[in-house]
Amino acid sequence: MQPTRSDTTMLAMNYRGPYRVRAAHKAEPEIEHPGDAIVRVTRSCICGSDLHLYHGLVPDTRVGTTFGHEFTGVVEAVGSAVQHLKPGDHVLVPFNIFCGNCYFCQKELYSNCHDTNPEATAVGGIYGYSHTTGGYDGGQAEYVRVPMADVGPTVIPPDMNVDDAVLLTDALPTGYQAAEMGDIEEGDTVVIFGAGPIGIFAAKSAWLLGAGRVIVVDHIEYRLDFVRRYAQCEVVDFKQVGDMAIHIKKMTDGLGADVCIDCVGCEAAGSFAHTLLGVKLKLQGGAAIVLHWCINSVRKGGRVSIVGVYGPTFNAVPIGNALNKGLTLRMNQASVKRHLPRLIEHIQAGRIRPSEIVTHRIDLRDVADAYHLFSSKLDNCIKTVLVPPSALAG
Repeated sequence: MQPTRSDTTMLAMNYRGPYRVRAAHKAEPEIEHPGDAIVRVTRSCICGSDLHLYHGLVPDTRVGTTFGHEFTGVVEAVGSAVQHLKPGDHVLVPFNIFCGNCYFCQKELYSNCHDTNPEATAVGGIYGYSHTTGGYDGGQAEYVRVPMADVGPTVIPPDMNVDDAVLLTDALPTGYQAAEMGDIEEGDTVVIFGAGPIGIFAAKSAWLLGAGRVIVVDHIEYRLDFVRRYAQCEVVDFKQVGDMAIHIKKMTDGLGADVCIDCVGCEAAGSFAHTLLGVKLKLQGGAAIVLHWCINSVRKGGRVSIVGVYGPTFNAVPIGNALNKGLTLRMNQASVKRHLPRLIEHIQAGRIRPSEIVTHRIDLRDVADAYHLFSSKLDNCIKTVLVPPSALAG
């Protein structure tokens, strides 16, 4: 029997341990600080990085946590200090929780906010992403508390579809920043590892930034077919390739790619040793195989961009190769708010329609099935959007 909301609780995704999530009743969030807002969720997504939590790879992911860092919703209530939002506003909420005032926020490095994550000195707060990112509950729920509400949420333009808006909370800005950090020059050859939503958007963004050739590497046939059609790019099935660096060099007149982008992260397939040490035994911050492919496949003097998520422990990365080749390596969590004006413009101009990658819209009450489907890559799933029961008619 599917759970339904009672008068005193809300429905929310509930983490019970690796590979175990369910829809359950949970106390509704309350205003805890004058800068908070309470948002009634209209859409939330399951992100590929949520699967790292689901698979038990992220430290300090506590039983009872609600995941979900990609969501939109209607403002229900605001704290006494909130000036820029009002009840009734339909907003998209960046996955970064940031203060807007610290040294890093002033430099628009919102993902590195100094004041929203007491557990770390690197990344700022993130909704629904374990206590290593502050322990905030996420948006795979009917309601969510949004801290720093005057600086994070953005009112959705009235002419924008909510399914496009929810992909502006993480997936599209992350893919765009992945391409941006590659410092793509006109005519560059860009190789993107991973044909999930981030890789798909990185491929689309590479064209927007002037690439002359875009190649996407994965091993799942339906994802390669999708990105080939959606981003009009070339594709490589790495299972059909002996040595990735040699293969890419053969495709690029022996030089290597100008830019390589890691959109996979810690659960990369393709190497038994990396998978054993980083994923199975958890002796590293994940499987570093894509980092090796990027560093070894890019040309001398080229650029490597990393947005794939890795754990906080060490990885065996070929840093000597990067040094000797004179590579530029750039990486970070996306600072979503910085990219929104330009990406909203691209959407409104019809250059990109993010919602076209959404393959499944699933009732929040069926969240366990949704995670299984997305994790196991069933039914040609590219991107899953969760819809709370109250928003199903919307």
